[in-house]
This record gives sequence, structure tokens and C-alpha cells, in this order.
Amino acid sequence: MRTYLILGLTLGLGLLVHASHLSAQTFVFPEKGQSPEQQEQDDFTCYKWAKQQTGYDPEHPNLAAAPPPPSGGRAMRGAMGGAALGAMGGAIAGNAGKGAAIGAATSGGLGMMRQRRAEREYQMEVQQAGAQNQQTRATFERAHNVCMEAKGYKIG
Repeated sequence: MRTYLILGLTLGLGLLVHASHLSAQTFVFPEKGQSPEQQEQDDFTCYKWAKQQTGYDPEHPNLAAAPPPPSGGRAMRGAMGGAALGAMGGAIAGNAGKGAAIGAATSGGLGMMRQRRAEREYQMEVQQAGAQNQQTRATFERAHNVCMEAKGYKIG
């Protein structure tokens, strides 16, 4: 189940980045009567310049990777460790079984809390990677547009 969640999040972020690019379509108008051939050449020149300035190539994006998911089983490991400690404490007090049960319940609950916190932190890191990728793409597009404007095109 966790694998499907991670796969879904990763795919969703990729679609979000792609969709944001599609919704922000740029229009270029040749204000100085440039021919379509000249516009294509200027666009290519500006593409290379923007790539050099930003270090980003939209055709070969160097995207920030999402971190690996947190490992599961914290609650179970916590419960087993707590049961062992509880059994030792209970044996000293005369009831190892009761001590083991109390230790398992307490440590298992703490393990579940740690697991939830790790999953929230993971979600936050995935969102940050997506935001960083969007920002990198936006910086490239801004550089490209500045170059095209300098060559006499209206960008809108």
C-alpha cells in the first residue's frame, strides 16, 4: 500500500509540474516584423543562453529528487522492545506477563507516533522538491523571455 502511495505522490508531482507549465503558455509576437525563420533562430539562441545562465535544460531536466520514504515497522519494533523491557521489569516485581503487556502497549504507541511524524516529514520533503523544480523551471523561462524581449519580441 505504501508503495502505491509513494508512486502516486511522485506521479502526481510530475503531473503538477507538467500541468503548471501547460497552463502558463507563453505567446511571442515579433514586434519588429521578424520572419518565422528568424523567430525560430532567435528562440534557439535564447534557449541556449537561458540554459547557460540558469544551468537548467527543459529538454533534460535535472529535477530535485524526492527523498526515500520512511521505513515502516516502528510500532512493531517499539512494541517488541517495550515488551522485553516490560517483562524484565515485571519479573522483578513478580509478574513478567503484565510488565511485558504494559511495555509493549506503551512502546508500540510511541513507535506509531514516530512513524506518523516521519511520514509527515516525508510528505513535506516531497512537496519541497516539487516546489524547487517549479522554481527552477520558472527561472529558466524568465531568462528565456528576457532574451526574447531584448531581440524585439513581445512576450505575453
